[in-house]
Amino acid sequence: MLGIFYVFKSFDYNVIFTLVPFLSNFIYFTIPLFNFEIDILFYICLFLFIGSVGKSAQVGLHTWLPDAMEGPTPVSALIHAATMVTAGVFLIARCSLLFEYAPLALGIVTIVGAMTAFFAATTALVQNDLKRVIAYSTCSQLGYMVFSCGTSNYNVGVFHLANHAFFKALLFLTAGAVIHALADEQDMRKMGGLVKILPYSYALMIIGSLSLAGFPFLTGFYSKDAVLEMAYGSFTITGHFAH
Repeated sequence: MLGIFYVFKSFDYNVIFTLVPFLSNFIYFTIPLFNFEIDILFYICLFLFIGSVGKSAQVGLHTWLPDAMEGPTPVSALIHAATMVTAGVFLIARCSLLFEYAPLALGIVTIVGAMTAFFAATTALVQNDLKRVIAYSTCSQLGYMVFSCGTSNYNVGVFHLANHAFFKALLFLTAGAVIHALADEQDMRKMGGLVKILPYSYALMIIGSLSLAGFPFLTGFYSKDAVLEMAYGSFTITGHFAH
């Protein structure tokens, strides 16, 4: 934000977005940083993205998200599915015009997002805590949203953000129902055969899981497949890496 104010003398999106195309014509508009001459737009976008990495739990600054699962389940459902962790993705989408003029920063966004999507999903496979598994799954889905923005498909990234909020909130709430029914037991190794005593929770968790996996005609299918198709269709090295 300091970089933005240094260049544009304003925090107003209208002012910034109006001036960015003019600024990009001056190839030599650089600032000295650690004895390197750095393109100011790349510098701004990179630091905005580092903020997003912390907020949206991308690889490297992701550990707080699984640890934040200690709170009550309705809080997890609201905050960790819908509002809090997706703010970083929203920041990238909202500043899309800045990012479009810094292609190198977009490449970094794509690579970090793709690595997060893969890393968090594989970590979730070996977790024992019920809510922690869902938390790592959230981390993975945020990776999808971020690399979608990195391939310049901000609309699909925000679409997946909205879809994810619903099916992930459903998963958190059903996990809460299971934990409550088992007298606050969260270790999945001590669970099993719950379909007989919790038929409704079972059915809802199946629906949420299928949507998360991208099963046809559920919300995840429309956004998650679109994210992957757009990444493949971008015909860039980073896009193919993400795909």
